[in-house]
Order: sequence, then C-alpha cells, then structure tokens
Amino acid sequence: MESRKSRLNLPAGMESSLRLDSIPAAHFPAIPKTPSPSKTTYGDRFIPCRSSSRLQNFALAEKPSPTKEGGNDAYSRLLRAELFGHDPAPYSPGAQGSPISPSKNLFRFKMDHSAPSSPFSVTSMAAHDTAVEVSTPPKVPRKIPKTPHKVLDAPSLQDDFYLNLVDWSSQNALAVGLGTCVYLWSATTSKVTKLCDLGNRDGVSAIQWSREGSYIAIGTSLGDVQIWDGTRCKKIRSMGGHLTRTGVLAWNSCILSSGSRDKNILHHDLRVPGDFVSKLVGHRSEVCGLKWSHDDRELASGGNDNQLLIWNQRSQSPLLKLTEHTAAVKAITWSPHQHSLVASGGGTADRCIRFWNTCNGNMLNCVDTGSQVCNLAWSKNVNELVSTHGYSQNQIMVWKYPSLSKVATLTGHTLRVLYLAMSPDGQTIVTGAGDETLRFWNVFPSMKTPAPVRDTGVWSLGRTHIR
Repeated sequence: MESRKSRLNLPAGMESSLRLDSIPAAHFPAIPKTPSPSKTTYGDRFIPCRSSSRLQNFALAEKPSPTKEGGNDAYSRLLRAELFGHDPAPYSPGAQGSPISPSKNLFRFKMDHSAPSSPFSVTSMAAHDTAVEVSTPPKVPRKIPKTPHKVLDAPSLQDDFYLNLVDWSSQNALAVGLGTCVYLWSATTSKVTKLCDLGNRDGVSAIQWSREGSYIAIGTSLGDVQIWDGTRCKKIRSMGGHLTRTGVLAWNSCILSSGSRDKNILHHDLRVPGDFVSKLVGHRSEVCGLKWSHDDRELASGGNDNQLLIWNQRSQSPLLKLTEHTAAVKAITWSPHQHSLVASGGGTADRCIRFWNTCNGNMLNCVDTGSQVCNLAWSKNVNELVSTHGYSQNQIMVWKYPSLSKVATLTGHTLRVLYLAMSPDGQTIVTGAGDETLRFWNVFPSMKTPAPVRDTGVWSLGRTHIR
C-alpha cells in the first residue's frame, strides 16, 4: 500500500529534517468532566435559568380593567399573537413552557412580603395599586398679640366722636392733632416734630395725608382747610368755604374733599386758585364720615342723619341713599379686594357694620358688634377688616370677610377708641382714644409672607410721649 503523502508542501529535502514528536498525555493536567444534563437544549443565545431569581416580584396581572370590562383579555390575546405568532399554545401557570413564553410574572412590580418592610415604603399603593390619601396638616390660625407693642402718650387728644385727629402717611410719618397743634412722629426714627399751631382762636378738627405722603390737609374748627408740606413743615395754602368746623377730610388722586358740620361736602382742587370747585348737598346733619374708593370713581359719605350716601366724581346729587343705619355713620371703608364693595358702621344706637354693593345698593351682610362703631379699615394684605369701638366695651375687633368671623378682640383703652390709622406696609394699626394714649398693634400679616405676626416690632416696647 502506497504510503500517505505529507500534508505540508515543503521543498524537496526538508521533510527529512522536520520531525513531529508526540507529547505524552501525562504532561497535561486532567480536566474534570461535568455530567451532562438529562435534556440538552440548543439555541442561538444563552437563556439563564430564572428559577432562583426574584422575578416573582414582577407580575403581569390579568385582572379586568376597572373602566373597560373584558378589555384586558382581548389585549393579552393580541399581544401574544404579535409576539409569539398566531394560535400560540395555551398558557397555564403550572406548566413548563418555553423560556420566552409569556408569564404573568413579567413587567409588573409586586411587593415581596417575605422581606422586612421599610418604614418608608407605601405598602398599600404597591401591593394593591390604590391611591394613598395624604392628609394635609390643619391650618394653624393666625395668632394676634393681645397687647400693644408701643404706647405713646398724647396729651390733649380730644374725646369727640365727630373729629378725625390721627393719620399715617405712606412715607411712614404719623400725624396727630393735639388741641391747637399738629405733631409729626416718625415711625422710622421716633423723632417728634411740631408741624403747626393754629393759635388760641382755632383748633384742629381733622387731618389727612395725601396719597403720596408729601402733603397734609388740616381741617380747623373755624371751617378752613389748610395744606401743609410735611417735609418742609411749611404751609402751602388755606381754603375756605365751610361755615363751621371741618371734621372729616378725604383725598383722591387730585381732589381733596371736606365734610363739615354745615351739612355740606366741598371738593377742593389744588391746581386751581379758588377755594373749592364743587359743593355736594345731601345730608341733613353734620358730615362725619368721608372716603373715596380706591379707583377714585365713588365717594361714600356718612352723616349724623344716619345716612350713607354714594356719589360719583361728577354727580351733584347722591347716586344712592342707604338709610338702614339707626345712628350716626362715621366709620366707612372700601374693600381693596373687590370692586364696589363698601362697609359702614353705626353709632351707639345702631352698633352694626353693614356691607353694601354700590352697583345696585343692596346690603350684602350685617353684623351686630355690641358697641358703638367708631372706625373701620380694610386690610390690603388679607381680606380682613378692623373696627374700633366706643360705648360700651371700647374694644378693637378684627373680622374675616366674607364669613365675618372674629379673628381677635383687643382691649386696653379705657375710653372710646375714636381714632384709627394703618401703617404703610399694612401690618400695624395705631389707635387713639380719649384716655390720651396712642397704641400700636401688630394685627395683619405681610403681603408676601402670610406668617403669623409676632409680638415684636421695629420699635422698642415702652411708653413715650408724642410731644
């Protein structure tokens, strides 16, 4: 038999020089043999064994949808047909199916109840797919300090219901009429400045700062209206027109209105040389309340004839006559939050605060305060208002609107709280009474942060003198 040819193509003569010696098997380490499984599965990729994994935590639950009955069954059949072809073998959870056959344990997280539960886990949401109601903490009611944080002695502050002797400017200066003099107290520096002295023949019956806080109007017992520069302490002009004392003043953007014991209301325009530009006649007794709306369109006037009258800028007769009060109407305030909403308060025989819609004249609400209503002021920071009272409790009350629930009742004055003014930031009020004191109260929150007001202010707690 012919010998087998070499598998290597070598030049002649080299085959004899090359020799391949076989290496004995003892030189290689023995490789242990793994017993083959009873059933061998061949495939084009590696499929791991999932029997020891925790895929039972993920379940594809086949339960009906709460909104569409039977919708999940049709969707599951369609999904199986797309993934595994038409007419797939019916699946049973206990059967040994293909490694890639659909399973209800895929793509759905399920809580492993055997594992220790975490205090931060939402068990009910994960296990039962139900929404968890997170209860919000109850809103803490705002606490208002019951005592004033500042007290000023105001000697000769008159105990007269028909006068208006305290006002706070937008430049943080407090003006107070004491007898025949007007004093300015700086809320920033606590410096007191004497603005003017009307002399022995006259007296201060009303004061009112202009909206920009530069000028102050002074009503006198003789019926004049004086305009002073509050910065330079210099009188600008004096205007007549009233026959007797001018007890109430109200500025709008360019018009100063004055009410008098002579029953009339005068409009003064500082841009013209005359004493007044128009006269409003409607009250049958002294005009003791006067306020312009925030948009300058309407003027509310209250009188000792128990009437509340509503005027506009051009009217010579009142648009509305509101006669439900049974006592003098001195306290008037317009809402800064709602158009055409005004509140008015009655005297000792009435004791009520009434709320009006000036578009139609309807009374929206009424609350009996139990005391003479001397002043009203609506907060610009929150929808609340403050009222000051005389006979018989001499209290200060804070009300929520429109619920008219009482937020706080403050006491401390020993006589009627006849005077009220609000700070430029809307957080502090100052009250004056015939007990010759001015008391500063932290009542309202700030406009930006409605946090509870604190019992500390920019001024040190103590008692000082206004002059």
